[in-house]
Amino acid sequence: MTEDGSVKASASAGYPIDSPHPGWAETDPAAWWLATRKAVTSLGPAHLEAVEAIGLSGQMHGVVLTHEDGRPSRPAILWADARSTREVDRYRRLDSKLLRRLANPPATGMAGPTLLWLMTHEPNLYASARWALQPKDWLRMQLTGEACGEPSDASATLLYDFVEDGWSYEAVRELEIRADLLPNLVASEEAAGRLTAKAAGALGLKAGIPVAAGAADTAASLLGHGVVAPGRVVLTVGTGAQMTAVRNELRPDPAMSTYVFRSVEKGQWYSMAAILNAGLTLDWVRRLFGVEWDVLYGSIEQVPPGAGGVTFIPYLVGERIRRSDAGARACWLGLALHHGREHMLKAALEGVAFALREAMETLEATGISIAELNLAGGGATNQAWRQLLADALGKRLLAVDSPAGAARGAALLAGVAAGTYTSVHETAALGPSFELVAEPGARAEAYSALHRQFNRRSHI
Repeated sequence: MTEDGSVKASASAGYPIDSPHPGWAETDPAAWWLATRKAVTSLGPAHLEAVEAIGLSGQMHGVVLTHEDGRPSRPAILWADARSTREVDRYRRLDSKLLRRLANPPATGMAGPTLLWLMTHEPNLYASARWALQPKDWLRMQLTGEACGEPSDASATLLYDFVEDGWSYEAVRELEIRADLLPNLVASEEAAGRLTAKAAGALGLKAGIPVAAGAADTAASLLGHGVVAPGRVVLTVGTGAQMTAVRNELRPDPAMSTYVFRSVEKGQWYSMAAILNAGLTLDWVRRLFGVEWDVLYGSIEQVPPGAGGVTFIPYLVGERIRRSDAGARACWLGLALHHGREHMLKAALEGVAFALREAMETLEATGISIAELNLAGGGATNQAWRQLLADALGKRLLAVDSPAGAARGAALLAGVAAGTYTSVHETAALGPSFELVAEPGARAEAYSALHRQFNRRSHI
């Protein structure tokens, strides 16, 4: 990215998610480093020579248990992991005043419960570990050799005191988690270290350039899309999906149906309603039927609203809002002999859209007014899918002209760390534009009725 905010080049590389046991979600961190090397080195010498700073964003809630030098003790446990159910119950037994300072509903996959699981089930690895890092913080350590965290990711661990704006050592003490596993926190826009000669050689970059602390993917995405003040609500559709809105005051949800996390700026937060079963579920359905994405999306126009009476319940992994106790459940209901593959594909898309509507309504219940949604993420670029979402949600959708919001936000943080920008707030002027891509149409009324039917069926 250049100083004026223009994206000059982008590259990506994938990595696997493993599930060695039902409900588990893990990745070998070495796969992240390999993917990083593949993506960065593919940019070409001219682009690599021009890089003056690096920023990072990364998936939230994970735990990378490491040795002193950053070598992983075991595979990373990810946000979609559901093994820590009993540990979540332990959180719920904490003093109510302490829970309010943590500000968020305890859930599996979050770092605090995961660390409790490791302490109980893998005590030797837990005892010998030096650091418990978030995914992007582990990757940054490969770049700089320094272990640290930053507030936007730390605030999502259930080990963060929102009143003190730092680690909750009271919660750590009550849960008997090792405090020394938690790294020092560095502000998102500050340099957390410099690129080592070893990492520079592997990536083809210049040694010694600053590496910003970076941010959790959602916080980085808000920055990348120019949303640094209250007003806009961003819908990001990827493996999971999130609706987020910036707040200038800390306002936890008393119903504990939505989340509140730290923004990249001190004194600012964002509320988030999230579902885990978005692209994760649609990709599973696509692979189950052995079809490409265009066939999945093609079912939208092929089959009328309601999928011929078929309803899909999309909860492959247990959800964190409203359904946190329901566990994982995915199934098609209402199937009959005359239904075909196209009905099941269309029902899957509708099921995810209705789960998103449920999340949206929980966010509105916290006092967030949603007139329209700013659409981001790579999981909603198909126009027919966008129209279905607009109809099912009952909202206008405006798409951003730069799809890589989180990566762009990370680059802006790198620019602040390097001194290119004087502050995070200054970068708002470089935000991309949004354009109207879909609004509720003739099918919206039918989808409102279908959503009520979905709610009845999904609570069976």
